[in-house]
Amino acid sequence: MKEFSKEVYLKWYEDMTMWRRFEDKCRSLYLKQKIRGFLHLYNGQEAIPAGFTHAMDLTKDSMITAYRCHIHPMAMGVDPKRIMAELCGKATGTSGGMGGSMHIFSKEHRFYGGHGIVGGQIPLGAGIAFADKYFDRKAVNICFFGDGAARQGSLHETFNMAMNWKLPVVFVVENNQYAMGTSVKRTANHEDIYKLGLGYEMPCLAVDAMDPEKVAEAAYEAIERARRGDGPTFIEARTYRYRGHSMSDAEPYRSKEEVAIHKNDDPMELVKQRILQNGWATEAELEAVDSKSRDFVEECIEFMENSPYPDPDKVYEYVYAQENYPFLDQLEN
Repeated sequence: MKEFSKEVYLKWYEDMTMWRRFEDKCRSLYLKQKIRGFLHLYNGQEAIPAGFTHAMDLTKDSMITAYRCHIHPMAMGVDPKRIMAELCGKATGTSGGMGGSMHIFSKEHRFYGGHGIVGGQIPLGAGIAFADKYFDRKAVNICFFGDGAARQGSLHETFNMAMNWKLPVVFVVENNQYAMGTSVKRTANHEDIYKLGLGYEMPCLAVDAMDPEKVAEAAYEAIERARRGDGPTFIEARTYRYRGHSMSDAEPYRSKEEVAIHKNDDPMELVKQRILQNGWATEAELEAVDSKSRDFVEECIEFMENSPYPDPDKVYEYVYAQENYPFLDQLEN
């Protein structure tokens, strides 16, 4: 794996500050009703995509996740301006403004969604890995899902098949402690979600996902195991979200004091302190990075504001891949 150098840490800090500001600005745009529907913010969990993309081969590996999906594609290389446009339903968005917040997608960067169905992406991630193995691409799929999705029956079916066929996939549960408003402590007879892999003899472990180094180390070992043909790994990435489940969440299930305690482990602050301790940058230089992040997010908004809405006549274009799909003519009439 690439070493954790000065360059890596400075990139992590630049990326993570921009990601945090991007999400904060999305919150503002939602309150102004420029973003409609649902909006699930990622604040606090930034060490996970930072660590995983450090360990991945971004020229061939792929990623799939749930509906909290704005930051993962940025980490994979998707232009944040196009993500902002998609969030606001503009034609320049990653899905032409037809997908919105929960359905960011980029075939070019092998980011296969944003999925609104809880746990729906788990078998899809194994399917992508099956294709990678079938076509001998030497690629690995990273399949993310939340702690609530870990209770879906499709997880067990997928784990069984993935182990049986030794598919090149890494399953990652982003355990931010709450499935919407339900604590992990209340959803099962155990709190160690990673142990679900033991029933399938799948290598499994928990990792401190507030530290991008620890995430990267666990990710690299799992990715290389999958790439050499030894099958999947299940990683429980233990993290915490600083915002509600979605913008409609009043958070009655947790206290402000609890959130404040977890903010002591803020991954952005951890990265910042390591940079300062190693003398890789000064406070003034990091403040310049913060300013650059602010300016770039404003550029994303300007791009979105100057972009048109999709042509209403194209509403059916992205529903069917087959031009002469049966009954399409009746649908249009």
